[in-house]
Amino acid sequence: MDLTNCSRVTEFILLGFPHFQGMDIFLFVVILLLYLLSLTGNGLIIVIMTVDHRLQKPMYFFLSNLSIIEIGHTTVFMPKMLVNFLSAKNTICFHCCMAQSFFYFLFGVTEFFILSIMSFDGYLAICHPLRYPTLMTSQVCLKLALAAWLAGFFSVIFQVLKAVRLPFCSSNIVHHFFCDVGALLKIAGGGDTKIIEALGFAVAVAVILSSLLLTVVIYIFIISTILCITSSSGQQKAFSTCASHLTVVSILYGSVLFIYLRPSVKGSSLGNNIVSVLNMIVIPVLNPFIYTIRNNEVKDALRKALGRKTFAVSKSL
Repeated sequence: MDLTNCSRVTEFILLGFPHFQGMDIFLFVVILLLYLLSLTGNGLIIVIMTVDHRLQKPMYFFLSNLSIIEIGHTTVFMPKMLVNFLSAKNTICFHCCMAQSFFYFLFGVTEFFILSIMSFDGYLAICHPLRYPTLMTSQVCLKLALAAWLAGFFSVIFQVLKAVRLPFCSSNIVHHFFCDVGALLKIAGGGDTKIIEALGFAVAVAVILSSLLLTVVIYIFIISTILCITSSSGQQKAFSTCASHLTVVSILYGSVLFIYLRPSVKGSSLGNNIVSVLNMIVIPVLNPFIYTIRNNEVKDALRKALGRKTFAVSKSL
């Protein structure tokens, strides 16, 4: 391709869900409800864990970070998607597209690091309960969270900066409902696409497989320790502590491995879109319920907060 006279695109067209044409209003309502549920559920977790002093523990601190990630993850693309459902021209400006891609992967990669830290926190709490308060101090928690966010930033920034410089000359039609790097590389020109694809694959292997391996190893130690507990009630309590995190990890890793951990960006767009919906829309909605439905401390804090609010409203009336 001759790139000397290349006139770069100023905007992209997001195809969205071409397999579901004529269902824009239905999809708009469903996505809007899921988005509001995600904002409400994750926002409520952040508020409750900030206000209630009993929940100001390492586990809940990292859970708050996870809720911030889920809110950011969905807000990066959902509002634009909702607008596109009601618009005749589903366009997004070039720099908006690149920013969307960057923040999507920033929140996505950081989520893996936070989940790994939560696994390690669970390991310390169950396998070293006596040393746990001195090992997992508030300063250690802050440093671990900061390290996760910085690692997420540096994992994605170079790939996105290279993508910004690509000569998008031949087409501006993105076969996805958001600015995924894989979909952008399909319409980009120049030899750097292979480099960016290889870089993205390397980051995926490094982040996903390393965090998955670490989580598996940690849970082997956790399960071994739990099985050594003599009382059945103690075993049940320990398993209950890990069950929510293990459920979230299983769903997340399963969907992401299907989409990204491949050496080529080519594949079934319908299959990718369906699994992307699970990863990007359904999981952020499920996470608050998964983490709270089996957690008595969070449920008690929520009941008390709602009880105080109900009492205040009734008193004002």
